[in-house]
Amino acid sequence: MVRSGRLVRGGRRAAHARELGGFVLRSRAGDATALGAWVEARRSRDGGATALVLDLGSTTTGSTMEVEVDRKWSGFIVQPMRSTAVEGLHITKNTCIQLLAFTSLFIALLLLITKGSYKNLSLFSLPAWASSSSSFSGVHRPPPPPPVNPDRALYPTFTSPKMQKAVENLKKELNEKSMLRRGTEKEKRVGKIEASLVRARALIKEAIIKSRDSPPLIEDSDYVPQGEIYRNPYVFQRSYMLMEKMFKIYVYAEGDPPMFHNGPSKDIYSTEGIFLGFLESNTHLRTYDPDEAHLYFLPFSVVMILENLFDPVERDKGVLERVVTDYIRIVSTKYPYWNTTLGADHFMLSCHDWGPFSTKTVPNLFHNSMRVLCNANTSEGFNPKKDVSLPEINIKTGETEGLLGGTPPLQRPFLAFFAGGLHGQIRSLLLGHWKDRDPDVRVYDELPRNVSYETMLRSSKFCLCPSGYEVASPRVVEAIYAECVPVLMSDGYVPPLSDVLNWKEFSIVIEVENIVNVKKVLMEVSEEKYLRMHGRLRQVQRHFIMNEPPKRFDLFHMTVHSIWLRRLNIRIRKL
Repeated sequence: MVRSGRLVRGGRRAAHARELGGFVLRSRAGDATALGAWVEARRSRDGGATALVLDLGSTTTGSTMEVEVDRKWSGFIVQPMRSTAVEGLHITKNTCIQLLAFTSLFIALLLLITKGSYKNLSLFSLPAWASSSSSFSGVHRPPPPPPVNPDRALYPTFTSPKMQKAVENLKKELNEKSMLRRGTEKEKRVGKIEASLVRARALIKEAIIKSRDSPPLIEDSDYVPQGEIYRNPYVFQRSYMLMEKMFKIYVYAEGDPPMFHNGPSKDIYSTEGIFLGFLESNTHLRTYDPDEAHLYFLPFSVVMILENLFDPVERDKGVLERVVTDYIRIVSTKYPYWNTTLGADHFMLSCHDWGPFSTKTVPNLFHNSMRVLCNANTSEGFNPKKDVSLPEINIKTGETEGLLGGTPPLQRPFLAFFAGGLHGQIRSLLLGHWKDRDPDVRVYDELPRNVSYETMLRSSKFCLCPSGYEVASPRVVEAIYAECVPVLMSDGYVPPLSDVLNWKEFSIVIEVENIVNVKKVLMEVSEEKYLRMHGRLRQVQRHFIMNEPPKRFDLFHMTVHSIWLRRLNIRIRKL
C-alpha cells in the first residue's frame, strides 16, 4: 500500500501498531479499482498519547482492508470509503456494535472520572445504523451525517476543520490523478486504434478515386475479384487486403457453453454456430489483447439460450432478454471498452428469428452495436449502415460438399420452382395463386413422394425465394449452390454481402404486389441475359460457401469483411 497522506493527532508518532481485533472492510468491486481509506489507532511505546493516522490508497479486487483497533484506546469510529465503481463495502455488524458499546462505555466512565474535562473530545461520525443501535446516553455525539449518495465515495468526516480540510485536499488530489491516469490510458489506446483506421480509410478512398480510371487490379495467387457481380472490384480488393492485414477482434471470455462460445453447426441455424467456431479458432483475426482490438465480440448464442432455457409451454421470451442483459452488465462492469463507446465497437451474431428481439432490452446494443443477423428486416430495426446481413444456410450434415452445381442452364426443363410451408402472408399469396396452376411454375406446399427437392433446384432456371414469417430464407443460398437464379420476394429484406455484391446482376427481385405476374416477369428475361446471370452465379458461389478450415473470400471471410466495413464507419473521438 502506497500512502498518499497522513494526519496525526496527539503525542509523538507511534513506532509500532499493535495487532488488535477484527474490524474488517471488504471490497466487492468486480475488477474495478477501489480507493480505500481507513484510520489506524496507534499507541506510543510509553503508553501515553494516541496518534490517529489516516491512510489513503488503492486496493484491487478481493483484497482486504483492515482497521486495527486497540481495545484499550477509545475515541474513534471508522466510516469506510468507496469509489463509484464499487457495489458496496460490507462491515460485520456485530463486530461494529461490540466496538461501539465498548468505546461508549469507556468514554462514559472517563467522563465521570474527569467530571467533564474531556468535553472537547471529537469522534468520527457514526453510520446511521450504528447511531440508532446504541442505548448509551452519556456520550455526546455529533448530529448524524446527511444521506449518503450511493454513487459517490465515502470519506471519513472530522469535526476538526483542519483535519477535514486535509481530507478534502487529499480526496481532490486523488481524484485528479485518477482521472488523469485513466484519461491518458484511454486516449493512448483509442488514439492508436483510430490512427490505424484513418490510414485504412485514406487508402480505400484513394482506391475509389483511382477506380474511375479502371486501374489494373493487384495480382493475387488465390483470387482477383472482377466482373459485374461487384459494385467496385478494385475498392473491394483494397478493403479486403487491409482487413486481412489489420483487423483484430477480441472475443470476451466470459460465459460457458452451451449458451456461450457455442452454437449449432447443422440445420437451419448452422451459420451461427459455424461462424462462432471459426472466429474463436482463428489465430490471425482473433486477438487476446483487448487493447489492440478494433472490435469486441459478444459470444452468446440465441439458439442455444432458447434451446436450454426456453419453456415451449410458457413461451416466455423474457428468459432471452435476461441472459443477454446480464451478459452486457458483466462485460461492461468488468471491462472499460463497452462504456468507452456505449457499445458502438461491439457486435453480436444470431441466425434465429428472435435475434433482433434479443437486443431490444439493451438500448445501446440495439441502437449502437453491430448486429450480424440472418433476420435482416429493416421494418424490425435492421440498420444497413451498422448491421450486417448474414445468409441463412440449411446444412443438414454439417458439410457443403456435393451441394454445388446442377443441370446445364439450357437443359433445365422448369421455368420456376418453390416448395415450402404456408408461413406468412407472402407465401400465402404465392401458394394461393400458383400452386398446381402452371406446369412451368412448379409451386408446392408439400413435394410429392417421388420428387426430390434438390433435383428440382438443379432442374429449374429460377428459384422462388419468398419470405416466411421472417424475411430470411435458406432458399437464397440453396439457389446459388444449385446455380438456379434466385427470385427474391420480400418486404424490407437486405440481402447478405450487398455492400460488395451487385445482386441485380445475378438475381431478380419481384415486389409482393406483383407475385401474380411471376411467370410474365420471368418469361421476359432473354436467353442471353439468363446465361449471363447463370455465369455470374457460378462466380459468386465462392462467397457463400462455408469452408472448413475457412478459405480466403469464402462466406466466413466475406462476413468478417462486412463487419470490417462497418467498423470503418465508426470514428471514436478522444475526450
